[in-house]
Amino acid sequence: MQDFLVALIMPKQTILKQVLIWRAKYISHRQFVYILSIVVGFTSGLGALVLKNLTHFIQHLLEGNLIKYYHNAFYFVFPIIGLTLAYLVIKYVIRNKVSHGIPSTLFAISKRKGIMKQYQMFGSILSAPLTVGFGGSVGLEGPTVATGAAISSNISRMFHMNQTTRNLLIGCAAAGAMSSIFKAPVAAIIFAIEVFSLDLTIASLIPLLLASLSAILTSYFFFGDDILLPFKIEDKFILTDAPFYIILGVFAAITSLYFTQVYDKFHKFFSNIASPIKRLIIGGISLGILIYFIPPLYGEGFDVINNLIAGNPEKALENNFLQMDLTNIWTVILLLAGLVFFKIIASALTFGAGGVGGIFAPTLFMGSIMGNCIAKVINNSGLLNTPISESNFTLVGMAGLMAGVLHAPLTAIFLIAEVTGGYELFIPLMLTATISFGLTKYFSPHSVYNMQLGRKGELITHDKDHAVLTFMDIEKVIETNFVTITSKMNLGEIVHTAVVKSNRNIFPVVKAKTQELVGIILLDDLRPIMFDQDLYGEIFAYDIMQPAPEVIDFEKDKMTEIMQKFQDSSAWNLPVVKDGKYFGFISKSKLLTAYRRQLINFTK
Repeated sequence: MQDFLVALIMPKQTILKQVLIWRAKYISHRQFVYILSIVVGFTSGLGALVLKNLTHFIQHLLEGNLIKYYHNAFYFVFPIIGLTLAYLVIKYVIRNKVSHGIPSTLFAISKRKGIMKQYQMFGSILSAPLTVGFGGSVGLEGPTVATGAAISSNISRMFHMNQTTRNLLIGCAAAGAMSSIFKAPVAAIIFAIEVFSLDLTIASLIPLLLASLSAILTSYFFFGDDILLPFKIEDKFILTDAPFYIILGVFAAITSLYFTQVYDKFHKFFSNIASPIKRLIIGGISLGILIYFIPPLYGEGFDVINNLIAGNPEKALENNFLQMDLTNIWTVILLLAGLVFFKIIASALTFGAGGVGGIFAPTLFMGSIMGNCIAKVINNSGLLNTPISESNFTLVGMAGLMAGVLHAPLTAIFLIAEVTGGYELFIPLMLTATISFGLTKYFSPHSVYNMQLGRKGELITHDKDHAVLTFMDIEKVIETNFVTITSKMNLGEIVHTAVVKSNRNIFPVVKAKTQELVGIILLDDLRPIMFDQDLYGEIFAYDIMQPAPEVIDFEKDKMTEIMQKFQDSSAWNLPVVKDGKYFGFISKSKLLTAYRRQLINFTK
């Protein structure tokens, strides 16, 4: 059997080797990146196709025969079944943790040098349709991006691409995924640049363009003209509406902060529950109860969004459990406000229970309803003679919440402009998105996507200096060729066991039993006394040692903090401790050399 497997693998390795040799001879690196970006765009489009069709197939099976007649009971049961199936698939089929789409991709870029494991290529494809198809209140955009990014990363590794190219192609996968889903190629490129902090240069722009174009052509080939938000703007922007769009921007910021806080609190709550079974039971039952009473929270919610844009809120609210009178506009407003309030709770419960999905669709859902709700309040307050456009406020509300929750204002502006087929709303989109982003950023520095990485200082940003430091590996700059001294060694032992044998001018002092660092001795401290043999038995290490100017903690300190410690202490060498024990030293000269080398690779 082993010989058969070797025979099966060898031809593939030989073919790949021949391709690599041919590529090195006849195609430049830049041209090959262009080719790979087209391939990555195509695979991202296929990933979107598979995820969407699997999800809709499950929804069609369930809704067509069961929910149609017995919806009340099954709105409670289906989400629990879907989350249970997703848990079983992750545990017994994938056998690895399937993280949330875009955060896991950002983690791979910042901490794994753009390397994503092979199971991530199919992990979301198997688990996300079960989550969303059975009514989990999350979206498919994050899993689609993660799937495309994982395929891109593994293609890059197969062709021996460096870290910079791997990260660029992951950005291409993100652009391809968004382009395929929304048929918005320009917004997709901007999304990759904003969320993944790619540098906007010709070297990066052309691959992003090719990937986005390749993905949207794939989408048109399989889906035709079918789009998620089929709407054309009918009401033009009027200057007198500008103050109301400013109000919308403020409410979008408030809603964004609410979204972020609720998501974070639920994430922390479920993280404290060690047992995945308990998380599944608590989250699944809570989600089932919530969707049972509020059916519009079932699934992604794009049907609700389209009904609101078309001016049919009654269609979206017709299944309310209180059977409230929908002819009363204030009842409709109250129910819509309730959807905004509970949607993020439903999404957070889906994630907490172990479901796999993204927060892009919930953001659009909440934003559209918030905008529609505010427009209805203004129109029915009796303050205006001419009503404002509720459909426009619905669309601009989506942009406002995207700008605040995702910290991606340009993506929000161009996405809504592209999906509506024009730029008539460009001014209100800019107005609302800018205000929402500015206020949210002030109170919440990190988006939902990068919250965890940002708090640890591991987030890649457009700040090149910070990005280069984040990419650096602390282990590669630690030097361990220092001779240690125990605190009770006398001067004679120090001279014969340390000074004579070491070519360094600094000696770490540790406790003999625990190896805990207690101080350092400089060669300059020893020179005045090291030749006086009368002092060899009288002076001990603890008499002449001094505290280190700063100590670097291997587990806790990031490169940015290490660089700051060198700057504050003006030291050339600082000791490193790991698990409470002395581990080595980092020298400023080696650190700066590694920084310069990483900067060259980063900007190449």
